[in-house]
Amino acid sequence: MEERDWLILKVLYEQKNITKTAQSLYISQPALTARLRQIEDEFGVKVAYRTTKGVHFTAEGEFLVNSAQDVLQNYRKIKDDVLSLGDRVAGTLRIGASSYFTMYMLPKLLRRFGQSYPDVEFKVVTTWSREIFNLMHNQEIHVGFISSDYGWANQKHVLFEEEICIVSRNEFDFKELPKLPRINYQSDGLIKTMIDKWWRDNFAEPPFVSMEVDKLATCKEMVMNGLGYAIMPSLIMSDQSKVYKSILYDKDGCPLRRSSSMIYYHELLGINVVKAFTGFVESLNARNMFFPSK
Repeated sequence: MEERDWLILKVLYEQKNITKTAQSLYISQPALTARLRQIEDEFGVKVAYRTTKGVHFTAEGEFLVNSAQDVLQNYRKIKDDVLSLGDRVAGTLRIGASSYFTMYMLPKLLRRFGQSYPDVEFKVVTTWSREIFNLMHNQEIHVGFISSDYGWANQKHVLFEEEICIVSRNEFDFKELPKLPRINYQSDGLIKTMIDKWWRDNFAEPPFVSMEVDKLATCKEMVMNGLGYAIMPSLIMSDQSKVYKSILYDKDGCPLRRSSSMIYYHELLGINVVKAFTGFVESLNARNMFFPSK
C-alpha cells in the first residue's frame, strides 16, 4: 500500500462519506472507490461498505484504520529524518495554531522565517487550542501555538501575556454593564470559563447579549462601530486609540491574563527544520513584533 492509501482509510473513517472524503483528498469518487477495491484485494478482506446512512467499516477495516495512524506517523518521521541527515534546513514544517494566533501573528512570523530559510515549506492547521494538544500528542504537527494552556508537560515557550479587558467605543459605567449591549464571539473554553466566572463574581444578573459572532476580528469591528461592548484580550485593540478599555480583576485584585505560547516535543529538535524554527521564535521579542508600540 502507498502512503495515499493509508490516508484514504484514515480520512474515510473520519468522514464516513465517500463524497466528502474524495473532496478532502482532491481525488474523484471513482478513483477513491477504485483505490478501496485495490486495498481490499491486497488484504483479501472487505474493508467497508456503503449504506444510506454513510460508510461503515468492518472489523478488518477498523484494524487497518487503527494501523493507518502509526504508518503515516512513521512515514513522516522517515522523511524528517532523511532531511535532517545533513545540515540543510529544508522540508515541510507542520504547524498547528489557534485562530487568534493565526489571524494576528502567524503570517508575519512565517514570512520572516521563510526569508531566512527559503527551502522550508509550511503546512498549517488552524483550530482551537485544546485541539492543538491532540495534534501534538499524535505528532501530526511539529509545533503548536496556543492561546489557552491545557497543561502541556513538554517544551513550552511563552511568547507574551495580555490582560483581559472590557472594550467599548463609548464610555460606560461599570455598574450598568448588565444593561448594555454585549457582543460575544466564539472563543476557547478556558477563556470563556474565566470570563464567565468573573461575571458571576461581579454581577447577580446575566449580561444583555445583543450579538453572537463567529470570530474575534468580527467582534472587534462591531465594537469599533459602536454597536456594543465586548470582553476580549487587550492586544487586539493595540492599534486603536479611540476606544475605552477596563482591565478585569479577580477577587484578589489580580488582573485576568492569558498567554500565547509555543509548544513542542524536545525530541523533535533532532529535526533540523524544527530546531531552526523553535530557536528562531524563542529569539524574538514577540510582543513588540506582533503588536509594535506606536
